[in-house]
Amino acid sequence: MKKTLLTLSLLLASTAYSAPSRLKDLVSVKGVRENPILGYGLVIGLNGTGDAGGEITNTSLKKMFEKLGLNPKTEITSKNVAAVVVTAKLPAFARVGQKIDLVISSIGDASSLAGGTLLVTPLKGGDGNIYAVAAGPMSIGGLKKGAKFATTGTIPGGATVEKEVVTEFEKKNSLRLSLNNPDFTTAARIEKVINEELGGKFASAKDSTTIDLVVPVQYERNIVQLMAIVENFKVNPDSAAKIVINERTGTIVAGGDVTVAPVAISHGDLTIEVKGDGGDKGGKPNTIYFMEKGTTLNELVKSLNAFGVAPEDLISIFQTLKKDGALVGDIEVI
Repeated sequence: MKKTLLTLSLLLASTAYSAPSRLKDLVSVKGVRENPILGYGLVIGLNGTGDAGGEITNTSLKKMFEKLGLNPKTEITSKNVAAVVVTAKLPAFARVGQKIDLVISSIGDASSLAGGTLLVTPLKGGDGNIYAVAAGPMSIGGLKKGAKFATTGTIPGGATVEKEVVTEFEKKNSLRLSLNNPDFTTAARIEKVINEELGGKFASAKDSTTIDLVVPVQYERNIVQLMAIVENFKVNPDSAAKIVINERTGTIVAGGDVTVAPVAISHGDLTIEVKGDGGDKGGKPNTIYFMEKGTTLNELVKSLNAFGVAPEDLISIFQTLKKDGALVGDIEVI
């Protein structure tokens, strides 16, 4: 129990100082993103662990045989076949012939996809166009017989890109950078760093999320070189004081900027007093005193650790302090 509390204290201390980060870790570029694609297919070659019939699987088998020139007259049922949904992510700037990874998930009552082979499956984007074709032997990650999640597997490099997403990225004369964690201070710092490093007014912060970047003349038609330079600029990111609490697991993560204003709180047989007047401590038993207004949550947690306060009690204390207005920072419960 005390080990958990000590870990929390270290997490609080480590966030008190923000180290410089590369821009590539703080922002994303408009138009440079992955696109989800998916399709419906059949996995064959299962050892009796496939679907026990069903309209979708049986109809799919019949259509497959018809495409192969066969015309079965009776219903086709096999426990060596499973209906699956195939999903993948089409990388930014993916080119025809490039290989991408697949995730295959059973949609019927198959008990395992181990040892199966995915038949040729077209993968479509949100616009209905086919962007890749998938096929190949499956892997379920070495799961032992009877293990959980044997109805989901992967095929590394199991799809081939057949259609490219046209972006004309190299022809752009301006770029839009979006902060992964919106913050006005961080946006202003990014604008300043880019302009100082490039030697002109090229970046402009529009809001807490958006920074527009005009491509300098010397980098026109050479956007890749520009981004290789810009994404390695170092910026000190800022963030609002926040405590994130997961009540199901008892996990608490807090930023070092969270402070506690003058307050007195009683929890069980423990009393906490934060004073700003430098008054007499009073010598009360089981009492934690802080004599400065700017007491940080880190200091408070260290003292609570010494008294062996459990994580669930910390959660109650933090929520009570916040409701009283004494805790300067946001609380987010997940």
